[in-house]
Amino acid sequence: MLKKFTENLIFLLFLNLLIKPFWIFGIDRSIQNIVGAEQYGFYISLFNFSLIFNILTDFGLNNYNTKNIAQNRQLLNKHLSKLISLKVILSLLYALVSILFAYLIGYSDAQIKFLGILIVNQILASFFLYLRSNLAALHLFKANSILSVSDKLLMIIFCGFLILKHPLDFNIKWLAYSQTMAYTISAAVAFIIVLKKSGRLRINYDYRFLMAIMKQSLPFALLILLMTVYTRIDFVMLERMLPNGNYYSGIYAQAFRIVDALNVFAYLFATLLLPIFSKMIKDQSDLENMLKKSALILLAPVLILIVSVLFYSQDIMQVLYKEHAENSAKILTILMPGFGGIAAIYIYGTLLTANGNLKHLNRISAIGVGLNILLNYIFIPKYQYIGAAYSSMATQILMASLQFYFVYKIFHFTIFKNEVFKFLLFLLIIILQTKLMYEITGYRFILFLVNTAVSFLWIFILKIIDIKELRKFIALFYPVK
Repeated sequence: MLKKFTENLIFLLFLNLLIKPFWIFGIDRSIQNIVGAEQYGFYISLFNFSLIFNILTDFGLNNYNTKNIAQNRQLLNKHLSKLISLKVILSLLYALVSILFAYLIGYSDAQIKFLGILIVNQILASFFLYLRSNLAALHLFKANSILSVSDKLLMIIFCGFLILKHPLDFNIKWLAYSQTMAYTISAAVAFIIVLKKSGRLRINYDYRFLMAIMKQSLPFALLILLMTVYTRIDFVMLERMLPNGNYYSGIYAQAFRIVDALNVFAYLFATLLLPIFSKMIKDQSDLENMLKKSALILLAPVLILIVSVLFYSQDIMQVLYKEHAENSAKILTILMPGFGGIAAIYIYGTLLTANGNLKHLNRISAIGVGLNILLNYIFIPKYQYIGAAYSSMATQILMASLQFYFVYKIFHFTIFKNEVFKFLLFLLIIILQTKLMYEITGYRFILFLVNTAVSFLWIFILKIIDIKELRKFIALFYPVK
């Protein structure tokens, strides 16, 4: 069973790494190039607003359901009947809260109408994720893996067709409608599969059942809400606080897209680590060694990408975008150090989550929300998207630093000077190497790729990551007989 799970997990990772980056850079980027910064900014600021209260549609139901059905498959029909009715109630609550806050911050009628479409999309996505949680619990790994990318694949098809048919006059509403169709079809397929396993469905509302789950899931739901606010509020505040906010949000989105794409890799790494950390905590294994290995395996490549992008940001943007390359390049150079913070959060935050330290994480995240909103409020009016970028970077680095501090305090880990020295030497070498290569004129984007590849060799030359240790690490996820 473990080998089957691992094989399907690798299949899941492969599909995600194949489809999602293509969606981000092949389709989503192309749409922005066609419609321009202002129209895309109109969409992306509302899209990020629709994400802020999205946790209300779930409230921990998916995690609860996966665990419960995996242990008690005979309860599938009973829980499906109850949880679907609860999802309907939670979805209505989410829609009500989102629309209420939209009116409170002064969105226009046109914005609220468009937001309505995005709210429907978030509700459909939430139902889709819930149905997939049943597939995971039933160990239908391959079906779940395929469905995990089905929405993006359908959006690639729908939007790709519209881009080819309307290469100069793509309407941003078509992107939202494509999402609606993709989520509807994907959720319908998932529902049919689950219904075949559960049998006849009878909707059943249970108030006490709802309250018990919500009470149990409240700390986790609060954490997701706080993290969503301090990672997504930038777009909303840019649009609200500036006279031509959509335009600035659109330019900010060009740089943020790079970070968002890299975030896919870091997030998938964290999903692998969570069960490993949880098991090692339970078994009282060598957790400190595992933490250091996983931190080096993720953060060393992240450091290479940060240094490379800092030097070649404008060249990258000129390859990707038709307009505003210079401005979005400036934003990217500020956001990238913040991505280092995000990657560190996926390591240290995952360990704190596995250890059940949600109270610490919620306090840290509440500080992040306060800091991010305060900095945006101060800097956006004066520095526009540059101010938002600095606010984001400062928040992410502070969050990572606080989580790092609490991990070492709670678990009483030690910091080895030799490892710190080796890592700093590695950083110095790749900075000098990148600077020297940057001085070479012509073929800048190709030089960026070459420099990044050569920098990876230093990881093994300096033994930041030992090949033997890397094999052992991989074997945790893919045991070889």
